[in-house]
Amino acid sequence: MMEQVILFTILVGFLISVILSPILIPFLRRLKFGQSIREEGPKSHQKKSGTPTMGGTMILLSIVVTTIVMTSKYSELSVQTYLLLFVTIGFGLLGFLDDFIKVVMKRNLGLTSRQKLFGQIVISFIFYFILRQNEFSTTVSIPLTDISFDLGWLYVFFIIFWLVGFSNAVNLTDGLDGLVSGTAAIAFGAFAVLSWNQGAYDVAIFSLAVVGAVLGFLVFNAHPAKVFMGDTGSLALGGAIATIAILTKLEILLIIIGGIFVVETLSVILQVISFKTTGKRIFRMSPLHHHYELIGWSEWRVVVTFWTVGLICAVLGIYIEVWL
Repeated sequence: MMEQVILFTILVGFLISVILSPILIPFLRRLKFGQSIREEGPKSHQKKSGTPTMGGTMILLSIVVTTIVMTSKYSELSVQTYLLLFVTIGFGLLGFLDDFIKVVMKRNLGLTSRQKLFGQIVISFIFYFILRQNEFSTTVSIPLTDISFDLGWLYVFFIIFWLVGFSNAVNLTDGLDGLVSGTAAIAFGAFAVLSWNQGAYDVAIFSLAVVGAVLGFLVFNAHPAKVFMGDTGSLALGGAIATIAILTKLEILLIIIGGIFVVETLSVILQVISFKTTGKRIFRMSPLHHHYELIGWSEWRVVVTFWTVGLICAVLGIYIEVWL
């Protein structure tokens, strides 16, 4: 039974993405929804200008349809399922608005940072409010220890920080063909294993739906990419994985499983701090994946290396939670 659910859920998510892509990509191209490449980025990326973006819409559609269909068949549409869909769709719509401004208004920066942050905080607060209405635990545990903290009403700030932080972390990682698609598939796969191990089958099915959706998208997003997910996809995926970690009470373990996203974000923070305090850069360019490009690595080598590191992080996270 378990193998059947896993296989069917991934397969349905994969097929929906694969079927939607040949329909949506030409549509986006006709609407001239092409990606604008920032001038300060690697010169090799300029040839990607005009590649259709907002492909995250097909990921979102696949996740929503697969989750509802498979959960209805093998589990039940619980509060957790609705919360997962709410955050994913909410952050996805915020990303869609950001992408729309970029490609239609021709403003490469999209929403202002304040506008985006405000939207993320509102969604996070609503998520917290619903959790508290359902008497959700406000305790946060430290892996490999017996240490736990009951944050009480302060848990709202933790949730906001986690959702906003990881949605932006995944967004920062989305800079190379297939990079986020592959690392997300690995990280969500790890949480599918852990949530299934907890008996949280609704969360597991959602996680597997994401795995299938991003793998289907990867068929068209692998180098050379025929479509980019844009903020529509990256913000949604970041919000979704943080939500899964919260619902399974594995919040801190997300730092390990999502290690690639954390390191990419830290590279940006360190670069900014170093430049503002010393006038020197630690990396040739941040986020980190651009640094490796500029020292001579091919784009595909960077992506595969990051996938490998992401897989190691995922296996380590599962090992810590299940066997230690």
